[in-house]
Amino acid sequence: MAQAMRPNTAGGLFATDGKPHPLQDTLLAVTLVLGITAFVTAMFHNLHLLSSWTGLVGILTGAYGQWISETTRERFGLILGLGASAIGFFLGMAHGGLFGGLF
Repeated sequence: MAQAMRPNTAGGLFATDGKPHPLQDTLLAVTLVLGITAFVTAMFHNLHLLSSWTGLVGILTGAYGQWISETTRERFGLILGLGASAIGFFLGMAHGGLFGGLF
């Protein structure tokens, strides 16, 4: 028997429940911005303070976002941000660390 097809009115890609999640979306955006910043600044040795601190904060916000996330879209973006934050954090630590050169 044929089933009636309904259009996907959820709004976003992989947003499966159709409800707004303002806190989760904010954490997703913050984690992505911090991850990109940490990843890009980790390529420069003299920016190790920025890359290590933004990476650390990105890891913490991404971990909390994963803990309270409700949709696949949120989890997918948080994993990308967490990965970029972790790479930036570890390269920043290798180049001088969180307090390298200050003390």
